[in-house]
Amino acid sequence: MKVFLDECVDRRLARHILTHDVKTAQQMGWAGVKNGALLALAAAQFDVFVSVDRNLAFQQSAASLPMPVIVLHAKSNRLADLVPLVPCLLRELDTPLSRSIVTIDAP
Repeated sequence: MKVFLDECVDRRLARHILTHDVKTAQQMGWAGVKNGALLALAAAQFDVFVSVDRNLAFQQSAASLPMPVIVLHAKSNRLADLVPLVPCLLRELDTPLSRSIVTIDAP
């Protein structure tokens, strides 16, 4: 699966998602692009959008999402706080995803 990591996600998290093709906003040259436009860009090349932006669900209508979105809810967006969510993220990535927002909370 092709996974896009939002700019607000520590890019080093990609190293922990070993079984998927992961790219970051920085790698794609999309740093600074706002969520609506970023989702449209990502939808053309990726299967899923991963973010830590808790406001994304309020900013984007689930009905109009161009792709599945997974929001990681951790104490912070620091790598140490995100890594414990990787097993749940991998489980989600291994299931069929619909155009909705899935939230993964810290254990």
